[in-house]
Amino acid sequence: MQTHERELQDAHAFLMEHDDFLVVSHVQPDGDAVSSTLAVGWLLSCLGKNYVMVNEGPIPRRMSYLWHADQILDLSVTPLETTYKHVICVDCADYQRVGHTQKYFAKDALILNIDHHPTNDAYGTVNLIHPHAAATAEILLDLVEYIGVEMTEDIATALYTGLLTDTGGFRYSNTTPKVMAAASKLLQHGVDGPGLSELLLEQLTYPQLLILTKALNKLQMSEDGKISWVSITPEDMLETGAANEDLEGIVNYPRNIQGVEVGMLFKVINDQAVKVSLRSAGKVDVAAVAQSFGGGGHVRAAGARIEGALEDIIPRVLERVKEQL
Repeated sequence: MQTHERELQDAHAFLMEHDDFLVVSHVQPDGDAVSSTLAVGWLLSCLGKNYVMVNEGPIPRRMSYLWHADQILDLSVTPLETTYKHVICVDCADYQRVGHTQKYFAKDALILNIDHHPTNDAYGTVNLIHPHAAATAEILLDLVEYIGVEMTEDIATALYTGLLTDTGGFRYSNTTPKVMAAASKLLQHGVDGPGLSELLLEQLTYPQLLILTKALNKLQMSEDGKISWVSITPEDMLETGAANEDLEGIVNYPRNIQGVEVGMLFKVINDQAVKVSLRSAGKVDVAAVAQSFGGGGHVRAAGARIEGALEDIIPRVLERVKEQL
């Protein structure tokens, strides 16, 4: 197995040897995916490279403060006219997580895969994977420092955003001494830590509050009180005017109930598919549960898209979680 430093070296070589990059992150991007996309774009601009940043859909509105966030193309609105031979995937636990953006990968595309998920299967031509990192943003800070590019407030803010959101405001178990040291470095570059915490972790939109109410009204518990879940339908989204980004954090409500080991959010995509998000208090490896349904993630936070109807999928997932318990 390659060392982290060797992977950084190989990633640096990939960036220097090629040009005209397509930078992509996972579908329904979160704070780490967006900030990592922008961090790579910023790094490429510093290296004098050409690049395009894309996602299958829109980025969260609350991320609009980030450097060049408006330059991440929403391919559902602005399709590309060409394919790219050099692709950089960030925060994508597996190849399918890039969604429809893969149709813009050339058949002989070379891929730099930068990620922190333990379930990543190293699908890249070059892989920079550090499963002990709290966020992909943490790995990109290592890469920026390895290459020796001078940090700016803009990029420090992006990287801090990734760390802040993927550690739950530095509250989750992935908040290591290295993470706190990284956060300290970034704050020294002018990052407004309290302001970002208020914006990203405290503020709620009105539709977000309405969809949370819908979800909690459907809260259910297993007989032993160790599993709890909520569900959201397309009708709920329509009635509340909520967007996908407004679902951020809802899965934590069932997980945070005293005595609950696993909390889940089932989001109905359509009549034939459901997205399930899983959170663990620590005793259950929800990544293993998600992987059994073709998904992935971390021991304490994972997800999967499952084909079928909600009423059939909930008991299937419950049974798998009970097996883990």
